[in-house]
Amino acid sequence: MGIINATPDSFYGGSRAANSAAALEKANTMIQEGAFILDIGGQSTRPGSIQIGANEEMDRVVAIIESVKKAFPSILISVDTYHPSVAMAAVNAGADIVNDISGGRFFVDMLSTVASLNVPYICMHSRGTIETMHEKPSSNNIITELLDYFIERIEACNQAGIKDIIIDPGFGFGKTIEDNFALIKEMESLQILRKPLLLGVSRKSSIYQTLKVTPEESLNGTTVLNTVGLMNKAMILRVHDVKEAVQAIQLYQHLK
Repeated sequence: MGIINATPDSFYGGSRAANSAAALEKANTMIQEGAFILDIGGQSTRPGSIQIGANEEMDRVVAIIESVKKAFPSILISVDTYHPSVAMAAVNAGADIVNDISGGRFFVDMLSTVASLNVPYICMHSRGTIETMHEKPSSNNIITELLDYFIERIEACNQAGIKDIIIDPGFGFGKTIEDNFALIKEMESLQILRKPLLLGVSRKSSIYQTLKVTPEESLNGTTVLNTVGLMNKAMILRVHDVKEAVQAIQLYQHLK
């Protein structure tokens, strides 16, 4: 899954695409490098980012999704949003998947909206509200917390009528560095949930703070954690750098 951010303030500048032309160029490169899914979002969720409204988010992503789907009709597109109205508009514009960092918690009609659209849903683990989701309370056992959260959220998705659920443990969202590394180390435990697992570690702060480098210097660290994630049963890698992620997948599959 290649990341295309229709935002001016995402933490990694290399992921940004300000308009449809830039998004098409980035999409073409990622597809040539082996992406199966393109994740398009209009709201930066980095710590300290400015929260925009649903209408502005729609203005950023709908035209880009339409353009990318028209140019590359066979590519899967996920829309990265926690707004029900944006999810609706994006799917109507050609998106195939809804990727929601809130797990359906920020807006009560998100899960019913996704169910009505009859598309797969990526349910991420996060804590708190839109305003507090990046606070980092320590966890006694992050895997136990993840299991409890996903058992409850999967049931809520099932009750709403969502048929296809992918889980994302939310690396970097409201978690300490220790929590994030424990998550990677013990991630195979989430297999008990019997859902495909998405991992999004690409260039995140737990990597560059640990290595004392910048996000721009974090590709090697990203590849290391992507590889560990594959070994611990990740099924989808959400990345800024598709070529390197595909190479990691190819070598891991050869090892298997």
